[in-house]
Amino acid sequence: QVQLVESGGGLVQAGDSLTLSCAASGRTVGNFVMGWSRQAPGKEREFVAAISWRGQFGRTYYADSVKGRFTISRDSANTVSLQMNSLKPEDTAVYYCAVDSRNGGETGYSRTFNYWGQGTQVTVSS
Repeated sequence: QVQLVESGGGLVQAGDSLTLSCAASGRTVGNFVMGWSRQAPGKEREFVAAISWRGQFGRTYYADSVKGRFTISRDSANTVSLQMNSLKPEDTAVYYCAVDSRNGGETGYSRTFNYWGQGTQVTVSS
């Protein structure tokens, strides 16, 4: 089993920045994709960003809605961060740290996850 714990959520104003962090424990995740998904009120959970097991030397993936504003980084084999700039009210959601233990993220990654943390709330006021 993989346990994921997020931190860094909060209430900010439109245009502000925020950084989310996540630490994994339990089963090692060093060979797997790590990333983030989010769920806004009344909407389905959606993919936000992911980074391969190779970290800064590997592939990253972003949803079109956050590309150019969010940056994902893998600080160690078991930690991942999401730097969010130029936040918009539509970024308001519960953000979940996530892992896909079925893929390393270099080839054939389908932007899905099979483990999630408990989530952290991000609220962006206009």
